[in-house]
Amino acid sequence: MLELNLALHSSTAEPLFLQIVRGITEAIQQGRLGSGDKLPGSRRLAKSLGVHRNTVLAAFDELVAQGWLLQSERSGTFVNHTLPEVQLQQTATLPGYPTRMGFAFHPIAARRPQMFHTPPGELVMAGGWPEVRYLPLTELSRAYRRALGRHGQSLLSYGDPAGHPALRQELARMVAQRRGLSVTTDNVVLTHGAQMGIFLAAQLLVRPGDVVAVERFGYPPAWTALRTAGAHLEPLPVDEQGLCVDSLERLLQRMPVRAVYLTPHHQFPTLAVMGASRRMRLLELARQHRFALIEDDYDNEFHYEGQPVLPLASADTHGVVVYIGTLSKVLAPGLRAGFVIAPAPFCEAMVALRGHLDRQGNQVQEVALASLFEEGLIERHIRKMRKIYKARRDHLHQTLQHHLPKDLSYDLPRGGLAIWARVHEPWNAVQWSQKAKQQGVHFETGESYVFDQSPQPFLRLGFARLNEEELTQAVTSMKKALDTMRPTSKG
Repeated sequence: MLELNLALHSSTAEPLFLQIVRGITEAIQQGRLGSGDKLPGSRRLAKSLGVHRNTVLAAFDELVAQGWLLQSERSGTFVNHTLPEVQLQQTATLPGYPTRMGFAFHPIAARRPQMFHTPPGELVMAGGWPEVRYLPLTELSRAYRRALGRHGQSLLSYGDPAGHPALRQELARMVAQRRGLSVTTDNVVLTHGAQMGIFLAAQLLVRPGDVVAVERFGYPPAWTALRTAGAHLEPLPVDEQGLCVDSLERLLQRMPVRAVYLTPHHQFPTLAVMGASRRMRLLELARQHRFALIEDDYDNEFHYEGQPVLPLASADTHGVVVYIGTLSKVLAPGLRAGFVIAPAPFCEAMVALRGHLDRQGNQVQEVALASLFEEGLIERHIRKMRKIYKARRDHLHQTLQHHLPKDLSYDLPRGGLAIWARVHEPWNAVQWSQKAKQQGVHFETGESYVFDQSPQPFLRLGFARLNEEELTQAVTSMKKALDTMRPTSKG
């Protein structure tokens, strides 16, 4: 008969009988107790452990119920003989978690989205990050409390996979007033950020082998979502008016296209704005060739020169546009508040798919945000941040002109949260970014956004997240980094 050496601790919150259960289970899993081994009797084990016999009996009952042990009135208690044999472990500790796979799987061929864990003092000029220090946290907290106080029981139960009607109604009103889209709640699906909307749209639109055209300089996570659905991606060039529609027409002469993913308002990452004539040609091509336009309008609110250009969806009379929007730039990325606007049949299919993937969104958050829309707080916040971002754009422009006038060139963007700049020869953009990180400033280079990941002489310099003082410090550090690359003269 085996002796069990179990360490029990009366000072912990875990009941003694559960400690016995865990100890015997670990002994079986580690091979110290084998299939069919007989355990000490309850009285003997209780005495050796210094516990009441009822404690041991309770542990045995639990282990029998879980299938680890078998009991017989005549023979005693045994390790279940149907358990597989486990090789004896030489250590009394639990084995480490497996590092190798015991089954095959198909990893997605994509780079993991980059996360910036900013060390103290490092300045991150991430190209699409909004400023969250001005987020109205007091009002947002109050809205959450109000939503829970008034509707807590219903909001914490199952809800509509399309999203709570209150926020869908507010978003329908907003896009009608600000973006020229005459829609109802039937045309609005709420998502956890724009990326989820792109993923759902791709799953509905694409079958393996379908051709989807994308911008050659663009948004890699969207490309990943499309590839995951089986799309064959065809990159199209981008110029000062965004996606080149002439190139799309030539592509259409060679092969059928299922969809086009694009960012026409502030082209990502170059910030180019697509003109009216090109927009009309694009919509007509979509009508003629019956392909979908996936319009990602990720920062519509932040246009500084004149009024924002209306989305493609506002001029869509043939139901060819799937419009993707987000509140991440308006409020904060961590809220994961996105939405899709499309003809009702497409929305119905998306809701059905979303119901299987995510079941529903965060109803408490959705009602809280709806109340902030109703109160006008979000609109006021947008106006405030638009003014702040414009001032930061202008300050970054002036600082770059002062410190790096001969090293960078760019067109001052009319909107967006970054500047897309060309690096002059002989400087290498990637080397510059590496040197700059040593100086405490981080920015991204063109190869992060180009379809083939080839070296590119471009930088994307985000200004929204940093105030004027921080932007000055960042550009100064950029100059210091560049100075370390300049050849030293020999006297």
